[in-house]
This record gives sequence, structure tokens and C-alpha cells, in this order.
Amino acid sequence: MSSLLSTSSSISRKKYNVFLSFRGEDTRKNFTDHLYDALNRTGIVTFRDDPKLETGEEIAPELFNAIQQSRCSVIVFSETYAFSGWCLEELAEIVKQKNDKGHKVFPIFYHVDPSDLRKQKEKVEEAFAKHEERYKEDKDKIQEWRNALTELANIEGWHLNNRYFFLIFSIS
Repeated sequence: MSSLLSTSSSISRKKYNVFLSFRGEDTRKNFTDHLYDALNRTGIVTFRDDPKLETGEEIAPELFNAIQQSRCSVIVFSETYAFSGWCLEELAEIVKQKNDKGHKVFPIFYHVDPSDLRKQKEKVEEAFAKHEERYKEDKDKIQEWRNALTELANIEGWHLNNRYFFLIFSIS
């Protein structure tokens, strides 16, 4: 984990070491809270959204700024992650930062099969059916979300299914 704290002359200074992306109702009060606390205890400056932000309709601009001001993102993919437009908006921005700025991405698959995310089946398929109904006028947005989900779910990550979990990062 200490490599998250080290800085390189080739990497510009960022406000956060980690941007934590997760579906609040799935993991906030259990796994994600523990992960957030563990990262901060080790001196890794981590951005996590405020639960009060979830009450709004649109993703808060401060979330985009936090992604842009983070050296990497840890994405906690959970069973209903794809039901959240906010989470999918975050993914789209994370992909932009990854492809344009070399932003590192570390996926955690929390009780979800990565192939369901990549192939967008099961609950993910159901989630996108709802998004397509809600955003019928903006098919480009839905396609951007689909592409981001597929791209990031293809990254080698950690699988967490009823077992203890330890994170070791290296972003150098």
C-alpha cells in the first residue's frame, strides 16, 4: 500500500490517492466502510462520496473533480452496481481518465461474477433495460455506460465471495 503514497516526478500532484466508486445501498455500511477506514488508517488519502449526495438526480460535479484529482480508482462492483446512473457516470469518467491520463483502476468484484458485468447479463441486463427506458432520448449515454462497464470489468481484479479480503496496491 505504501506505493500509493509515493510520488513520482512524472506524475502530477493529485489531491487524492484513491477515488472509491461503489453502490451505497449495497456496500456502504459494510465492506466499503471497512475498506475506506483501512485505506485512511494507512495514510492513503481516499475520496468517498457523502451519502447525502445520493439524494440528488444528477451526479455532483465534485465527483467528477474528485476522479480527476485522484491517482487511481478502486471500483467495488456489486450485484446492483449497474442500477445506479451515478455509478455508471463515474465509470464513464474513470475510463476517460484511464485512457487520457493513465489513471489506474483496481476493480473489486463483491459477490458478483465479472463475466455478468462484461457480458451485461443477469442483473446487469435488467439494469440497462431500466436505463434504456429512462434515457430513451440519449442512446449515446447508455452506450458510453455499457462500454465503460465492459472495459473496466475486463481488468484483472479481486473477487470477494464470503471470505476475508486484503488489498495490496501498486500504482508505480
